[in-house]
Amino acid sequence: MILAIDQGTSGTTCLVVDGSLKVLGRGYAELAQHFPQPGWVEHDPEEIWQSVLQAAVVALDNARIGAGDLRAIGVTNQRETAVLWDRRTGRPVHRAIVWQDGRTAEACRALPAELLRERTGLMPSPYFSATKVRWLLDHAGRDPAELMFGTVDSWLVWRLTGGAEHLTDRTNASRTLLCGLASLEWDDELLDLFGVPHEVLPRIVPSTGVVAEATLLGATVPVAGIAGDQQAALAGQACFAPGDAKVTYGTGSFLLVHDGDRPGAPPDGLLRSAAAPAGYALEGSVFVAGAAAQWLRDGLGLLASAADAEDLARSLAGNDGVYFVPALTGLGAPHWDPQARGLVCGLDRGTGRAHLVRAALEAIAYQVRDVVAAVPGGVGRLRADGGAAANGFLMQFQADVLGQPVEVASGVEMTALGAAALAGLGTGVWRDTAEVAAVWRPSARYEPRIAPSEREALLEGWRSALARTLLTS
Repeated sequence: MILAIDQGTSGTTCLVVDGSLKVLGRGYAELAQHFPQPGWVEHDPEEIWQSVLQAAVVALDNARIGAGDLRAIGVTNQRETAVLWDRRTGRPVHRAIVWQDGRTAEACRALPAELLRERTGLMPSPYFSATKVRWLLDHAGRDPAELMFGTVDSWLVWRLTGGAEHLTDRTNASRTLLCGLASLEWDDELLDLFGVPHEVLPRIVPSTGVVAEATLLGATVPVAGIAGDQQAALAGQACFAPGDAKVTYGTGSFLLVHDGDRPGAPPDGLLRSAAAPAGYALEGSVFVAGAAAQWLRDGLGLLASAADAEDLARSLAGNDGVYFVPALTGLGAPHWDPQARGLVCGLDRGTGRAHLVRAALEAIAYQVRDVVAAVPGGVGRLRADGGAAANGFLMQFQADVLGQPVEVASGVEMTALGAAALAGLGTGVWRDTAEVAAVWRPSARYEPRIAPSEREALLEGWRSALARTLLTS
């Protein structure tokens, strides 16, 4: 049996799975987010670690096994989030700076975009880790030799091994702006550009294979799979061949398309980073997806729960011309405008909360469609996972605006299952990716239902709303 640790933005999920990727136990612990200033988003690294322990205890108890019964641990994590801690004591020197945080936007404007795009497959953005690390080092007021940097996977492995291992996998490293995409090693020129000393960095390891021995709840268990959350979801959706694509609908929406073994600069509007267990992936990141429904619930009080969104959206025959561009933390792919701010348009006296809720769900699908449109030649089969993939209205609307089928995974926790799959590949539970693909099953398939003329009318309204947002940024 395998324990998958999925440390996400809103909380940590742990799954115990067997050799057929069947979930035997599940645990979840919520994680507080901190917003010290507008545009800033932070996590407490100690709270991250405690959430992992809490979720693991519940998952093992739910599966009715002990930690000693585990064959391996797989780790997947919110990517780009930066943690800096004391090398000797292990204490964080600052809260973690979350991937959504925009405090370094100004510093990113002066960076050489073409160099970064060619060397890393990414672009200068506060989204990625490098400027976050530099900010943490500047505010630590400490000798870098005393400090360690890591993305969340590094922090968790360091804690799981009692400080014995300081490492990260290729997928997470490729999201930092500090790693050469062709070599998948730390790049000295990039380190100089960002002022990040090599001594604070973890070593880079493959995404599958035994890389550390963890101590969890009194048992020694190998860590045999690590990947950033979106690459883990790509593996969990059994997208191992070029053209295979998945969309994860969570706090944000993330499209990844397996792109074979090509490490060069990506097409306009997209990124390229390492895939797991091997190869590369094209990616488009939508910053606000499920977070829009959370904002309607927590910020405006329009929803009692996110689950109410589907019923409210279905209560209307159409959107009545109401569009919501949820640029609450800027716009991601394919626009990459961190200064963009949210916009609602098309309101009249007949507009009610159902219109705003429906517009928020439709906006998720429009944003994903924009990313798909940026992929040269489009995508082959498209598979969906994540919490919002359970929303039937959203999935049908996604198929409608794409004009192609969408397959939804039989479970929404493909990120965690991907971590389990990588750990299983690393310990011989499965011999190869074909065996992993053989156990994948969809729970639903959504076919497009609307006419091309109706699709184009909806997209024209979205493009008009989007143009207003970009004009004011």
